[in-house]
Amino acid sequence: MGRGWPVAAPGRVTPERRTRRDGAVADAAATRFVLIEPSHAGNVGAVARAMHVMGFDDLVVVRPRWADVLIRPETLQRASGADHILQCARAVATLDEALEGMSHVCATVMTARDFGPPTRTPRAHFAALLDGMEAAQHPELPARPPQGVALLFGCERYGMANEDVYRCHVALSIPTNPAFGSLNLAAAVQLIAYDWRLALVAHAGGRPPSVPPGVPEHVPADAAALAGMLAHWRAALLAIGFLDPAVPKRLMPRLQQLFGRARPSADEINLLRGIAKSMQRAAARARNDDAPDGRA
Repeated sequence: MGRGWPVAAPGRVTPERRTRRDGAVADAAATRFVLIEPSHAGNVGAVARAMHVMGFDDLVVVRPRWADVLIRPETLQRASGADHILQCARAVATLDEALEGMSHVCATVMTARDFGPPTRTPRAHFAALLDGMEAAQHPELPARPPQGVALLFGCERYGMANEDVYRCHVALSIPTNPAFGSLNLAAAVQLIAYDWRLALVAHAGGRPPSVPPGVPEHVPADAAALAGMLAHWRAALLAIGFLDPAVPKRLMPRLQQLFGRARPSADEINLLRGIAKSMQRAAARARNDDAPDGRA
């Protein structure tokens, strides 16, 4: 199909609809991702997947190359589990329709424009936006966190048109290799969505997890467990003759510093003590083997 226009995908999203995120950011500003004139159906599906991974679900496409872009086979294939976002997404003929209900509009650009809104990095802008920076210092920011944020992405071939950039409050530029800064559309959406999610979590008073979900967080053993393990190792090192009690030098303090930097967990302390116990057993067997008639 070509560029014909009737478009409205199933499940029209109203301006009041809020994005579904985890509890830490559920009450933050509604977020809408807007793709202007996307030319590759597969990219639209990949964008839906990128949004779903970061917990966002409000997608609008403006004048896509394919009127049925939200249901094309390549779109659904690249969505890879994010079909519900495509089902709720909508395609519209004008940017005005896409921005209905949004109070803060962010363009995305590879290079700064000579004229137009200020250019900021996504992470810096999002932090300032949610912190409610003074308008005198940051005229592109509202006096308080906005109720609706639209993140705009241009056509894969030439990016956003100047007239679309000019109507935005800020132009977001992802720091990239200056010699090759072109990003795939879905990759750009993924990076912007990630920075926005971090900002929302921080603004809600939360903290992003230091490890991925499902991976147990490392909890160092307490000082008493570490001291007990070091005493066990001292006895084992004496048993195998590695530590000379007459001239200990700084072996044990150095081991204490080593294990202090490593911050072993309780399970790792048990492992290290198991090694020490095996060293002691090996030393005892060696003494028995060397004793007359096999007696110590």
